[in-house]
Amino acid sequence: MTETEDTDTADADPGVAEHEGVGPTIALTWNISGRVQGVGFRPFVYRLAHRHGLDGWVCNGAGGVTVHAQGSRGALSAFGAALTESGPPAARIDQLRMRAAAVESCRGFAIRNSRTGGPVEAHLPTDLDACGECIAEMRDPAARRFRYPFINCTQCGPRYTLIQSLPYDRANTTMSGFAMCAACAREYADPLDRRFHAQPLACARCGPALQWQTAGVVTKGNEAALAAAVAALRAGRIVALRGVGGYHLLCDATQSEAIERLRLRKHRPAKPLAVVVPWAGADGLALARRLARLEPAHEAALLDPVRPLVLAPRREDAGLGAGIAPGLDEIALMLPYSPLLHLLLGDLGRPIIATSANVSGEAVLTQAEEVNQRLGDIADDYLHHDRDIARPAEDPVFRMIAGSMRPLRHGRGTAPVELTLPFAMRTPTLAVGAYGKNTIALAWGRRAVVSPHIGDLGSLRSQTVFAQVAADLQDLYGVRAQQVIHDAHPGYPNTRWARALGLPAHAVWHHAAHASAVAGEFASSRDLLCFSWDGTGLGPDGTLWGGEALLGSPGRWQRVASFRPFRLPGGDRAAREPWRAALALCWESSTDWVGATGSIARGADLATLRRARDRGLNTPVSSAVGRLFDAAAALLGVCAQVTYEGEAAMRVEALARDAGSAGQDRALPLARNAQGLWCADWQDLLPDLLDSRRAVAQRAGVFHARLAQTLYAQALRIREETAVNQVGLSGGVFQNALLAGRARSLLESAGFDVLLPLRLPVNDAAISYGQLVEAAAPAFAGANPG
Repeated sequence: MTETEDTDTADADPGVAEHEGVGPTIALTWNISGRVQGVGFRPFVYRLAHRHGLDGWVCNGAGGVTVHAQGSRGALSAFGAALTESGPPAARIDQLRMRAAAVESCRGFAIRNSRTGGPVEAHLPTDLDACGECIAEMRDPAARRFRYPFINCTQCGPRYTLIQSLPYDRANTTMSGFAMCAACAREYADPLDRRFHAQPLACARCGPALQWQTAGVVTKGNEAALAAAVAALRAGRIVALRGVGGYHLLCDATQSEAIERLRLRKHRPAKPLAVVVPWAGADGLALARRLARLEPAHEAALLDPVRPLVLAPRREDAGLGAGIAPGLDEIALMLPYSPLLHLLLGDLGRPIIATSANVSGEAVLTQAEEVNQRLGDIADDYLHHDRDIARPAEDPVFRMIAGSMRPLRHGRGTAPVELTLPFAMRTPTLAVGAYGKNTIALAWGRRAVVSPHIGDLGSLRSQTVFAQVAADLQDLYGVRAQQVIHDAHPGYPNTRWARALGLPAHAVWHHAAHASAVAGEFASSRDLLCFSWDGTGLGPDGTLWGGEALLGSPGRWQRVASFRPFRLPGGDRAAREPWRAALALCWESSTDWVGATGSIARGADLATLRRARDRGLNTPVSSAVGRLFDAAAALLGVCAQVTYEGEAAMRVEALARDAGSAGQDRALPLARNAQGLWCADWQDLLPDLLDSRRAVAQRAGVFHARLAQTLYAQALRIREETAVNQVGLSGGVFQNALLAGRARSLLESAGFDVLLPLRLPVNDAAISYGQLVEAAAPAFAGANPG
């Protein structure tokens, strides 16, 4: 729980009355906003009031929680202090306002029915893992909820994924169809019970239940369904399991044949697969430590109540099946986040693969009918349940980058992400984000909320989920957007959607949004030099940017550095076929590359491709560092064709991690180009990459070192001219922990203040927030492109 940001104490005396002959009674009211719904805050207030002998009431409202308490001045003072100094572990107070109130004719303290209306200050509760008390109860044969897969209390369980509207009451959730039995109702009404007013409260008698489906035959009953799932996994079968935010595809992580079958069926030949590890040992991490080399930061992230996926260095003797993360030296680990997963993994006794049940790139599937229809060629069996999912939420992903655990993807338990804008948004605004790794952001006043990960918008389903999330954000927060911000690329589906809304629509350049996301997160008032390195993004000059340095602040960014541009033969295909980027560099620099005439291009007609390139046909100009990583992967013989986004760069990073740079820590040649930019010439990288006298890993290390040195050299040149001393790193390239760490170390050694996002991913998931910051900036008026 954070410190209160705004506490208003009324100057006027509180209402005063005589109460049962014990002296004057006074009354105070607190309006509290933040994460105070869905976390057991009202039961906490109730018990606190009774402890201090106060009368009054507490209730939810659309804007948070309101508390009215009356009693002696001393009791109220102690009560008010405890409101902020203690409380439920998952609660967070962002703002607390206290005022004097009239004494009411009430005796005792009560939880009143929720209020509707009022100021728009709602904070959505996020999904939480199963707490220790519930897991212990679930394992107790004498407990009423022994082995119940949906056990929860006020401190744990689903929230965001089952809320249909606010306030957060059972009637407004997907639990509304489950009438509580008498025993659950008693717990719900008992202020001394930890399930007092727990909205998803249920038990095996009255709550959701599992059912097993295989070959068209359905088996109902929690124990029978669980036993069937465990047997299927042991037999090497692929199981679709309904989780909290969507379905997972599961298989035994120790069986190579099952992993290969999952990959073949899902057409996912190389993308890393997540591993869920059974809770083991005193702290739950005993098995996780056998699979990966965990540092304290990894352990803390794995044990966080949101239970994210955490990338960690893999142990070679992990004992897992082959093919979990081909060509990579990290593994994505997660502890069980739900009672169902605790039971399943506990019974199975070994780790499982858990990948999103979706068609590649789309949002995760949430409904049984969809899974049965769309994944029938992938899953052998299905473990369904009847607690509906209101909206999808992928598992969040975190990685250690530059000394801190940083998000790569937000989802179940971490989103919506709530941020404070550095400028007030005069008009409620919706920002629709990027094409890839899409998120949506909503802003009003100084508040901004960023949705969970939606995914790439290349399919009809993803576009449907995108529209659903846009409507959900506005409905749940009670804010109706009056303008919309979109990417400047006219061909993106979210750009077309935004322009079709009939609202005032404004475009923001992709890399300006990247830079503004960093500036907005850190709320700096100083000029920022922001390096925006990624794979692609339309620039104001019509070329594909991605190796840029922008100087200024939101609404007034100036491009001051870049990389030598090159033409990409085949256009968009270059992102899937790194050999095209390698050919582009070799052709433009008259460099011979033996691989170009071998099997690396897989029979492509290179002569025809060269003629098209020379004539400027489907060969867009790019300055993207992400494409340089692709070229490096192909020139090194590591990856000529990619099967998932970022594969080439991830493999080059894995090779380079322990290779060193053999003294080749020098920047690329820098020179002013015709536009006045400090332009780095990538041509000097080619001899390093093609030097067959060095090991491939060593060449990969040199590549990373030289890029870091180039960024450093550009920053020094620009500081000499402008005195800027604050540097931001943005764009998907800085998901690369090796490059980001080296760049940050170099910059800090020269006295730069380095900003690398902690709250939002550095990749395109931050674009929607950056669009909001750019649009809210005072300097934005007249500076946007459309």
